Amino acid sequence: MSSIGSAAEVRLSIPADSAYIAVPRSVVGNLAARNDFTVDAIDDLRIAVDEACSLLLPQATDGVLECVFAISVSPSGPQLTVRTSAAVPAGWMPDTDSFGWTVLTALVESAGAETVDGRLTITVTATAGATEKA
Repeated sequence: MSSIGSAAEVRLSIPADSAYIAVPRSVVGNLAARNDFTVDAIDDLRIAVDEACSLLLPQATDGVLECVFAISVSPSGPQLTVRTSAAVPAGWMPDTDSFGWTVLTALVESAGAETVDGRLTITVTATAGATEKA
């Protein structure tokens, strides 16, 4: 069953524990596969979501990691946006010069981080029809 042609959103809340990181990785892989992402693009998304979760995991002050997977249709194909968030200590932001952040940004079309009301959200976006980064 494909979600192509319609918008959808999946919300996931997991304990901020590395034992649960496989869950959002599996969800993004499944959603990408159902929306015509290539095998390489699916792997890239899985790694990007894993990195986003890994960056937030040690900082999650309330012990919860939230993931929102949004599927939409763009002119170039199905688009998947993943917003991973957690309550973090005041003023904490991921190190955008770190290896993890470099990996994350290399695997998707766009990535960013913002804090709103004490929750840091890392957002990654990829489009099924986009050409791969060199």
